[in-house]
Amino acid sequence: MASKTLFITGASSGIGAATAHAAVKSGWNVGLFARSADKVKELADNLGDAAIALPGDATDYSAQLRAIEKLKEAYGSIDAAFANAGMGVDNPGAEEGDLDEWEKVVDLNVMGLLKTVKATLPHLKDSKGHIVLTGSAAGRIHLSGSVYGATKWFVHGFGGNLAQEMKEWGGRCTVVAPGMVNTEFFDEPKPGKLEAEDVANAVMHALDAPERNNIREIFLMPRE
Repeated sequence: MASKTLFITGASSGIGAATAHAAVKSGWNVGLFARSADKVKELADNLGDAAIALPGDATDYSAQLRAIEKLKEAYGSIDAAFANAGMGVDNPGAEEGDLDEWEKVVDLNVMGLLKTVKATLPHLKDSKGHIVLTGSAAGRIHLSGSVYGATKWFVHGFGGNLAQEMKEWGGRCTVVAPGMVNTEFFDEPKPGKLEAEDVANAVMHALDAPERNNIREIFLMPRE
């Protein structure tokens, strides 16, 4: 059976890079999309022929379209997309929040995700494919004044809506919602929390599930 192909945004480090490793191990080809050209090239080199580096900004719709076309040319089809690119804020809360920072976080966490969905859906419709969205525990509970959390509430709500739309033609949509993950997302290490590999394993659990099994959400939390 021919390998399937996965497009990953935010692929240069953390959850995206860990998912790339897990996907290749599971027999997938991967397209690595992120702003850091050096990092995605190094990752692609490490992963070998099953990976292609696709430098670009997730807020740039044209860049995503170009990357997806290159990925399809390389491997013949797009079978899944992982809309994983995202960012947090340095100034938490509503009163103390920074308007410019809010625009950036909404542009990436909401509009960037929507652009990934819009760019990949025509290809996924052809393959009856799968979209995975990175949600968060912050999108399931109320955190004081958290604009970041509100963007993840959007992801969870939209993910359910998208699952209904994709169901019409045999596609699947999954929101993977981790609690605190020990990645570069935080300035300080978070020992005892989830690791990026834990989230990657959840993504692959959804992607590799039998066709009869439409996993809509995976919510994982650290034990500590």
